[in-house]
Amino acid sequence: MNETNPNEFAGVVLFRELPVAQLQELIPLLHHKTFASGATMMTAEQAGEVVYLIQTGTVKVCTESEDGSEVILTILGPGEIVGEMSALDQPMRSASVMTLEKTEALWIDRALFHRCLLTMPRLAYNLACILSARLRMADDQIRSLARLEVENRVARQLMSFAERYGQPQPNGDTHIPIRLTQGDIAALIGASREHINKIIVAYKERGYLSVDRQYHITIHNSQALAKRC
Repeated sequence: MNETNPNEFAGVVLFRELPVAQLQELIPLLHHKTFASGATMMTAEQAGEVVYLIQTGTVKVCTESEDGSEVILTILGPGEIVGEMSALDQPMRSASVMTLEKTEALWIDRALFHRCLLTMPRLAYNLACILSARLRMADDQIRSLARLEVENRVARQLMSFAERYGQPQPNGDTHIPIRLTQGDIAALIGASREHINKIIVAYKERGYLSVDRQYHITIHNSQALAKRC
């Protein structure tokens, strides 16, 4: 990538507080790629040759259960990294990644990424923080599945997305600019799509939230939604 403004990477969590000189060193190593909606970025058991940084769009990280149904491990949006695990500790992917809408991403070769981690302490620290945060979210997800009713899980998941990706609006609303269909929310929290539909419809009727044609959710009453977590 040439003549790239370092400010373009302000939202990339991996590059947070990275010295400008090191960011300038990284820029030529990054390559741009566009994925259509529904495209497969990587598959489980595939050799992990590259690491992706999401610029725009939404992706789901998923696996297949024993009965063949899809299990969504997480949904990620702009600023997130995918493919980092195989770049660290194993040659094969542990899950598949598919786009939920048109997605712009940057990629870097696995060997170069590994070299940068060894020579850029801040980059390695940021990656450790990302992995730690994801582990906490996974633990929280397990506790939610074990202890909470479906409505509580839905509210909790929406509030989590709002915290990670939410864009505050002038009127006090919070817009979540990632694609979240009822089916994907269901697969993420371990519930049926029909049950999720009833909950989302009820939240709409109460004025807690709204959903646009791109399946982007806007939260209008975060306090009411938080009480249902």
